[in-house]
Amino acid sequence: GRTQFKVVIKALSPKEISRIYAPNPLDRNDGTFLMRYRMYGSVRKGLKIEILYGDKHVARSPYILKGPVYHEYCDCPEEDPEIWQNILSCPTQEPRITEDFTSFPTIDLQRMLKEIPTKLSQTRGAIVHYTILNNHIYRRSLGKYTDFKMFSDEMLLSLARKVRLPDVEFYLNVGDWPVEYRKVNDTPGPIPIISWCGSVDSRDIVLPTYDVTHSTLETLRGVTNDLLSIQGNTGPSWENKTEQALFRGRDSREERLYLVKLSKENPELLDAGITGYFFFREKEKDLGKAQLMGFFDFFKYKYQVNVDGTVAAYRFPYLLLGDSLVLKQASQYYEHFYTELKPWKHYVPVKRTLEDLLEKIKWAKENDEEARKIAKEGQLMARELLQPHRLYCYYYKVFQKYAKRQASKPEIRDGMELVPQPDDRDSVCSCHRKKPLREDL
Repeated sequence: GRTQFKVVIKALSPKEISRIYAPNPLDRNDGTFLMRYRMYGSVRKGLKIEILYGDKHVARSPYILKGPVYHEYCDCPEEDPEIWQNILSCPTQEPRITEDFTSFPTIDLQRMLKEIPTKLSQTRGAIVHYTILNNHIYRRSLGKYTDFKMFSDEMLLSLARKVRLPDVEFYLNVGDWPVEYRKVNDTPGPIPIISWCGSVDSRDIVLPTYDVTHSTLETLRGVTNDLLSIQGNTGPSWENKTEQALFRGRDSREERLYLVKLSKENPELLDAGITGYFFFREKEKDLGKAQLMGFFDFFKYKYQVNVDGTVAAYRFPYLLLGDSLVLKQASQYYEHFYTELKPWKHYVPVKRTLEDLLEKIKWAKENDEEARKIAKEGQLMARELLQPHRLYCYYYKVFQKYAKRQASKPEIRDGMELVPQPDDRDSVCSCHRKKPLREDL
């Protein structure tokens, strides 16, 4: 039980003091525990992590994390990206990135500068133009639906505090839908727009969604569920979960309404409800409105139905991290990590129309051991692919590959402003800093 473990994290050197917040370990109910901590100050020599059971050290405790170790808002990037990637054990290959860049052997910044502001900002209105130069981030918004740039700013600033980024100039689509649908042999051909969601018929380069990114950055700070807290709140053990499939969500796609209809006809197999009507308000009278439900309560159910929203349902990574079997609707949309997942190994596939959903739920009930095994495999894969360092590695690799293909040097364009690093006066930041000269800014 979690109460018997004690984890103590402190500065290695008794001369250094750092405030560190470390809540109780998360019990993942499979013999493993997840320990999270957040630092409010940096240490030069390093950290000592003691794991005690009663008053005895367990495993190879104490663990030494060699310094310097910086807190999140300390602007101390590693100058050598190779060293940084080795420390994080970044994978050498990311299949999705390789595939995304096949359409773009060279990247013509001049063409994009001419084409994107007129073509996309008017039709889509959710494009943000970024230039990263000397590890400073500059941007201008193209269009009026660019509020979600706060999420991309947050991640880019966080990455720039950790590693020196290559000089790049790119366009990020902060809207829901992918935007570049031209094929390689079209004239003119496609241009590399970076998006949070891809689709089988578009050419966008995909980054981890704003949702999993923000979740990672806000661990132990935010009030929303994050990718780590989910892992310690996966509900009752498998045999004690309710043997039904669950769905709760907004009415952002017609199939979701069909789910509720199915649920009313087959309540013993499926519990589905719409929590908010926006697109199909006239259906609320027939289908009713379900109460909102805490996300951790989802995992009281053995089976989770994952149906697209406007694009890919961004709850999919969270559902995988739970301890339930995910029944995933076939979709043309994908997030950055889907390439690594296999149907019938990590989740159970369901047709786009959902016509075979009931049959799949019955299959899971009749093949309990097999269903449990798929749920576990999906969970283990998601734990691996969605670790914080894997997301940072992924972002970096996209920019690294992009930078190598640029046909000209990135520039700070008219209308761009510097996105400043947050002030870290609240926490001690003791790294050696090269203060930028006023004229550099």
